Amino acid sequence: MHTPFLLCSTSNACSTASVSAMVVLANPALDAIPILSSPKPCACFSTVPVVDLSMPGAAEALVRACDDFGFFKIAGHGIPMELMQKLEAEALRFFHFPQADKEKTRPADPFGYGNKQIGPNGDIGWVEYLLFAVTADPSAYTYMDCSFRSALLDFMLSVRKLAREVLELMAEGLKLKKREFFSNLVLGDGSDGIFRLNHYPKFPPLEKFNCSLTGFGEHTDPQLISILRSNNSAGLQISLRDGSWVSVPPDSESFFINVGDTLQVLTNGRFKSVRHRVLANGSKPRISMIYFFGAAPTEKIAPLEELMGEGERSKYREFTWSEYKKGAYKTRLGDYR
Repeated sequence: MHTPFLLCSTSNACSTASVSAMVVLANPALDAIPILSSPKPCACFSTVPVVDLSMPGAAEALVRACDDFGFFKIAGHGIPMELMQKLEAEALRFFHFPQADKEKTRPADPFGYGNKQIGPNGDIGWVEYLLFAVTADPSAYTYMDCSFRSALLDFMLSVRKLAREVLELMAEGLKLKKREFFSNLVLGDGSDGIFRLNHYPKFPPLEKFNCSLTGFGEHTDPQLISILRSNNSAGLQISLRDGSWVSVPPDSESFFINVGDTLQVLTNGRFKSVRHRVLANGSKPRISMIYFFGAAPTEKIAPLEELMGEGERSKYREFTWSEYKKGAYKTRLGDYR
């Protein structure tokens, strides 16, 4: 059994033995889940950029948020709250099944149900999840019951429409000649979309140790963008440009957008792929719904010449999405790619 990885300051040191026992008892078959110091109240990211799609100037605001943080919140998106709540309810219903029943569901290889183990490279967290390939083939979802499948497909369709609007506004704000460039890249035939439902269950609270369990370790998303919606449970954190971590206040009515590695390359590093993580909130379960928008496997990715200034050189060699994806998923979550 490995000793938990501690990032607590000396003045707020965790009681390692007590916390270890708590984590190990939860699942003795796994190594201890990493423990992090709990965020201070002042570390709350209260100035999350908000882009209201229904207001003039949305394209410029969106680009400004990508320049400054690689992360922003979408309001005025037009997706009914009932649609979000329906999928949330279906997800909670599934995740509250007995563990033996959930284990009978298609195991994550890579798509299906997974528990604590995130990918094949040794990353673990206080999370269980369902991972779906986005496909036009309805048989890909037949291992879920009809009501779950209906809620899932309705939600994904709405988020795809939202992604198109966001990506075309982004191209407009960057003054690309082709407004549909980004949207065609990840919404065209053969594009590689992934949809993830994460559940961070309740567990014995660690507040008295001033520590939190890692729900999902720090990482960047390799795709172009990812669109996230969660319930009103805290836990999401992003890393600012100075390396500090800040907590994102929950907002179940809005969507959050992450700039991914592919978009960083296309803009030649102007937009930075945002590092983020989730700390498990022991007192309240968290449900996250994330749609990752990737290009077609054979699509070539390289900095766009029309976004490069005179004399500016490419910082990245050209690669296909398949090449980068294969390399990215061979790394640990926190590795720099």
